[in-house]
Amino acid sequence: MKALLIRFVCSALFAAVLILSAGAQGREPVGNISGTVLNAHGKPVADSTVFIQTADGLHPHATRTDREGRFEFVRYETGQYDLRAYANGAFSDWDRNVVIRSKKTTEVTLHLEAQ
Repeated sequence: MKALLIRFVCSALFAAVLILSAGAQGREPVGNISGTVLNAHGKPVADSTVFIQTADGLHPHATRTDREGRFEFVRYETGQYDLRAYANGAFSDWDRNVVIRSKKTTEVTLHLEAQ
């Protein structure tokens, strides 16, 4: 009986290790981009829209800035991304090839063009 219990516990532990290692291998490295949107006078722009897409123009997403003009894109796969902001009829230029590194936060400042 004791040998059967030991065999069961060992089998269960082995299965758990296999499941955990398979799950860890399937995870992509991720990082973050955060930043600020500024107007033509260098002041933060609240409630502006910030667009992000992969450098090849795919997988677009958007978020809004807070009261201080801050935004954040969290847990994106590592790689290169393009960002642009919009508010009150004005766009920023595209900030191209912004790099997301694993477990890091990349800071970006987007400047809206004067209307």
